[in-house]
Amino acid sequence: MTMQSEAGRPTWSRQIEFTLAGIGCAVGLGNVWRFPYLCYRSGGGAFLVPYLLMLVLLGIPLLYMELTVGQYLRKGPVLAMAKLCPLLKGVGMATVAISFIMSTYYNVIITWALYYLFSSFQSQLPWQSCNNTWNRPNCTDYATNSSSTSTASQQFFNYRVLERTTGVEETGTLRWELFLLLLLAWILVYLCIFKGVKSTGKVVYFTALFPYVILVALLINNVQLPGAIKGIEFFIVPEWEKLLSVEVWVNAAAQIFNSIGIGFGSLMAMASYNSFNNNVLKDTLAIAITNSLTSILAGFVIFSAFGYMSYLQNIPVSDIAVDGPGLVFVVYPQAFVTMPVAPMWAVFFFFMLLCLGLDSQFAMVEVMVTSLMDSYSKPLLRFLRQKELLVLVVCSGAFLLGIPHVMQVGIYVFQLMDHYTAIVSIMFLAFFEVVAICWLYGVKRLSSNLEEMTGKKPNIFFRVCWMVICPVLITIILVFSVIQFRPARYESYVYPDWAQGIGWIIAMASIIWIPLAALHTLWVLPGSFTEKLRKSIRPFALDEAALSTYYLQKRDGLGEVIPNVAVISSIIPLPEKPPVQTNL
Repeated sequence: MTMQSEAGRPTWSRQIEFTLAGIGCAVGLGNVWRFPYLCYRSGGGAFLVPYLLMLVLLGIPLLYMELTVGQYLRKGPVLAMAKLCPLLKGVGMATVAISFIMSTYYNVIITWALYYLFSSFQSQLPWQSCNNTWNRPNCTDYATNSSSTSTASQQFFNYRVLERTTGVEETGTLRWELFLLLLLAWILVYLCIFKGVKSTGKVVYFTALFPYVILVALLINNVQLPGAIKGIEFFIVPEWEKLLSVEVWVNAAAQIFNSIGIGFGSLMAMASYNSFNNNVLKDTLAIAITNSLTSILAGFVIFSAFGYMSYLQNIPVSDIAVDGPGLVFVVYPQAFVTMPVAPMWAVFFFFMLLCLGLDSQFAMVEVMVTSLMDSYSKPLLRFLRQKELLVLVVCSGAFLLGIPHVMQVGIYVFQLMDHYTAIVSIMFLAFFEVVAICWLYGVKRLSSNLEEMTGKKPNIFFRVCWMVICPVLITIILVFSVIQFRPARYESYVYPDWAQGIGWIIAMASIIWIPLAALHTLWVLPGSFTEKLRKSIRPFALDEAALSTYYLQKRDGLGEVIPNVAVISSIIPLPEKPPVQTNL
């Protein structure tokens, strides 16, 4: 059934708004703190070989697939997956669950960025020296090779911003400053998305484009600093022998995967608001290529600053490069201290982080809102009256769940959730999504859907990627992710077993929907087990005769629907108008 003219579904005011929203969703904090570190650790410039190869073979084809499904069906991931492959309808539920879980702690990064932003409006940056009440005796103004000392910047983050405890066993008290900033962050998110794509579409003009202004300005400033070229050499000079390591190739694939946002449902949800005949391939290429170019640009910015710090402190760049929150909230702020007009650059940098975080956050919240509106719009609107109130309820729920992150134990909670959500869960979701769409729904049907929307079938390259290359690559990534799995840790702190257990519960909170929904589908379908299985892997789980009977009875005013259709309609809402020629 063509969903071309679904009544009441809003669309983007201009197609460029979707493209910018997609770029904003894909380009996030991972481009700034994850990619440069991975590139450095995995052979410098040599890492670009597997990275770009995975972009072409994995990132672009899977993004093309997700955008096609969202745009064709005009539904969020829950109903879209249920329509394509009822057996694996749980994949859609799992993507919503993982996006919502991530939204509860991702906004904490925006909270930290706001804290640093407001702290930067003073002539001497508060992390500039060790002469503060929060500093410990082992504080140093510059990094050293000694593990017994820590920099003023490090102590500002740990003991002023976080006021962190010694471990997850010690919860501490609520950090009221961070609590209020978390509330502010959620208010910002709500104001940007409460009108749906109409408001988000206007905001992304700024949040998606402004970070590039700052990145370019920082790069121009950084390359003029002494030692900057040496830092850039560390970033790009190839160590070809590293390409012999399987881990480097898996890291490249995983980075493409997580950075673009395959499996999170965000881009599928946003594509559902596209016009039916939109050129999906153009948007796919724009989002994927811009995302990768941004990562490379951020690498030059970060490592030019590392080279400068290496020059000032006379220590190797290898002793500076770190991953995760420590990179943008410890190492980079330390670099600002020695730059001319330091507060100005600090304000620009943290405002850029705010923009990068916000548009990724929009997308994660939009998945939940879109899915709820798709499935329960009538009862929800009867109770809440307006969609704006639904958005408020979702944002409020996520805000309350984020409160543990702004306690003194917060950084340990954050690291635990990020490790088990972003690393463990997403690979399983992606695997089942590809199986459902590429194999069970089928490349032939997907190609026909694209032809119906754009007038052209995808070329042989995309069809081969969908059928063979993507499933194989994702299986390899999944296997190596399991083999290489390491329990969560934060710096030198190792989580106790009970905390690791909670981490697995967090991971299962999204994955569990896949087997549960599969069991539900098989339970409610009529017939023998073989018949149930056969029907469950067909789009809509309905045959044409059942649909014809349903509409015939409805037209003649008969009061009952045949049992087969009645059962199926409890799983997937039937369309309100008679079916037309379909490619599903």
